[in-house]
Amino acid sequence: MTAIHPRQVHIPAADKARLRILFLAKHAGADGRPDAQDGNHAIYHHEMRTTLEAIGLHVDVANRYDALFDRPDADFVVTLLNRGSFQNSEMLAPLLLARHDLPYLGASPIVRGLSDDKYLSKMIARARGVPTMNAQLFRRGGLFEAPAFATGQLVVKPNASSASWGVKTVDSWALAQDHADSLFALGHDVLVEQWAPLLDVAVPVIGGSGGRPWILPPMMYVPADPHRERSYAEKRGLVDAGDDPLILVEDAELRDRLEAMTQALLPELWPFDYGRFEFRYDPASGQALFMEVNLSCNLWSKKTISRSAASIGVDHGALVETIIGHSLARQGLLRDAIVRVAA
Repeated sequence: MTAIHPRQVHIPAADKARLRILFLAKHAGADGRPDAQDGNHAIYHHEMRTTLEAIGLHVDVANRYDALFDRPDADFVVTLLNRGSFQNSEMLAPLLLARHDLPYLGASPIVRGLSDDKYLSKMIARARGVPTMNAQLFRRGGLFEAPAFATGQLVVKPNASSASWGVKTVDSWALAQDHADSLFALGHDVLVEQWAPLLDVAVPVIGGSGGRPWILPPMMYVPADPHRERSYAEKRGLVDAGDDPLILVEDAELRDRLEAMTQALLPELWPFDYGRFEFRYDPASGQALFMEVNLSCNLWSKKTISRSAASIGVDHGALVETIIGHSLARQGLLRDAIVRVAA
């Protein structure tokens, strides 16, 4: 028998046979081909559905929020329906499920909202003594005055952006205002950040056996051009950019520092089922600055969490089963004790 990590979770066969799982995602019924608008997200959703089925779970699918208006015939919902074409849509599925008192994967609605507000996340980091880059939030319809750091390069983006949609690096406050105005016109609050050297480091955190946060090895994104932001089209595979150039963080001191900063933030957000704590790292100075946290982020086998787990021998199927099993256990849905298979 293949050895597994002691924090892995194996859902007992009796629970797999008993539980009815609803998989809610925009491309829940996809056939594995990319979508013209959402690109590789359609591939990701297909992979998640087939992975859940391969684990041995009974899976039904839905792709619209109205599947939750009445209580669905399910015991547990795996919801990846985060982008609903309106502001703060990532909170809607958890809110509807909370209304039905129906357990679901992820985190509570208020924690999801907190994590998706990039400015509030930075405020929590500062309160917890975790360094972050200078940033200022501008709410739509509010005042828009240059902050003290508004010199040199600035990053302007929607405060609740995902996959780098709407992100732009500019060289002046006038250009920052222009881009902010375009985002305001689309209904977004705007975050302006002081530019920091562009090496992104992600620290994946998942739930595992024992109900405690399981911090996986940090991964660094090492682009060919560290001065250029990744575009939305690149992240979604709408243009050919190859697989993400991710490497493990080998520097032991940096790993320890990243884990300590992540540990400092966890009391504000735990419990959740999986997420990615992101930092910007400058190898010249050694400085690491908290950037954002993404809960219920991408679990595609080609992305950060899965590739980090693979580095310690946890394959994609085992990772998904562990995350689902942890969520089922913390919400009281497993009748049998969690099984951890010995080597």
